[in-house]
Amino acid sequence: MHEINLNLQAQELNNKIKKLNPLVFDLLSQKGRSAYFPKDGILAQTSQAKGTKINATIGIAFEEDGTPMRFSSIAGKINIAPQDVFPYAPSFGKPDLRSKWLETIKLKNPSLQVPTSTPVVTAALTHGLYITGYLFVDPGDRIILPDKFWGNYRLVFTLGFGAVLDTFPTFRGNGFDTVSLENKIKSNKSKKLILLFNFPNNPAGYTPTEKEARAICRIVKKEAYRGRKILVICDDAYFGLVYKKGVFTQSLLSLLAGLDKNIFAVKLDAATKEEFVWGFRVGFITFAGKNISPETYLALEDKTAGTIRGTISNAPHLCQSLVLASLSSPKHNQEKRQKYRILKKRFLKVEHILKKNVQYRKFFHSLPFNSGYFMCLELEKGIEAEKVRLYLLKKFDTGTIALPGNLLRIAYSSVPLKNLEKLFANIYQACLVQVSCNNN
Repeated sequence: MHEINLNLQAQELNNKIKKLNPLVFDLLSQKGRSAYFPKDGILAQTSQAKGTKINATIGIAFEEDGTPMRFSSIAGKINIAPQDVFPYAPSFGKPDLRSKWLETIKLKNPSLQVPTSTPVVTAALTHGLYITGYLFVDPGDRIILPDKFWGNYRLVFTLGFGAVLDTFPTFRGNGFDTVSLENKIKSNKSKKLILLFNFPNNPAGYTPTEKEARAICRIVKKEAYRGRKILVICDDAYFGLVYKKGVFTQSLLSLLAGLDKNIFAVKLDAATKEEFVWGFRVGFITFAGKNISPETYLALEDKTAGTIRGTISNAPHLCQSLVLASLSSPKHNQEKRQKYRILKKRFLKVEHILKKNVQYRKFFHSLPFNSGYFMCLELEKGIEAEKVRLYLLKKFDTGTIALPGNLLRIAYSSVPLKNLEKLFANIYQACLVQVSCNNN
């Protein structure tokens, strides 16, 4: 009987979504249709007992004074009220943090003209990607994305949900390859179209220009107008770190979400990079689309929280409280601008180094980059990225990442300004040695 009730909860959510917004229902995966947040059982009974004089429902321990039980060796290092640290956080996330993050999304994306869901807190962005896969990706689904992508997508979408990563060339000349994007979309004949955009891009460190962003939207809208049901996943991990004029500074979601009734967008972002708290593992998943009802958003939030409940239960309470404290601090904007300036200086230094040292072009050139943490060097034929990487480690005490396509990924975000000249000089020397060996 209990199992039937659980299934009925999922069915109730599905019926609501299907009635109010059929597109969203059609985009849901089989797992997504089975997802629900339990409204009865332990959680419901605990909620009903909240505020009682004697409460024996909560599965945590309390001191005799009614505060959360804790060790002074831990509590003494944390300047936050115990109730905001030690108990479980809700599976949806701390309500105040969810509201605050929604407020920041609206401020940073003035082009966003449609209502969104309230962000649900995830255990950072990778977890958000997993939840997106759970809710919307079935085995065999093809996910269209640029060929310069974060390798973890394979673990999340291919290994986790049996999806196929269907790539197109990221660049044409010095910009984003909108032509290849359009051709790839046209070659996909499925009624359900899944697109994944990650800007600023990891590993290339590129964000489309304002002109390119609007071209992407025109391509997607054209397909939606033809009746395609489109899910757009926006991985905004490095959001806000744009260093050049003319680059689109908002999330693509801000343009795509209100384009057409056949387009539904998922925004994945996190405090990890935006707030420089990588180990906190606090991220967010937000839904947006044209004419999506508030009831549909609430149903999706329930399905999301249910998926979280069934995997990690909830994201860390302490980390959520710390992020909320930072976002609410009067010093927050000043501190964020200061860190941004440091990263921009490094970006400009890398640009200057590559422009000044024309001899480097004999062995490598950079892919277009204008934002984020990274840039990529494409090595000339005859020079192997993996061999260069190993030589840099062994002879120059220098670490880089070798990627498919004979690329070296450079995380200039992690290199002090004073060491950037030496970094690229070392890469040049490693390439020179390999070429010399090849010729002997």
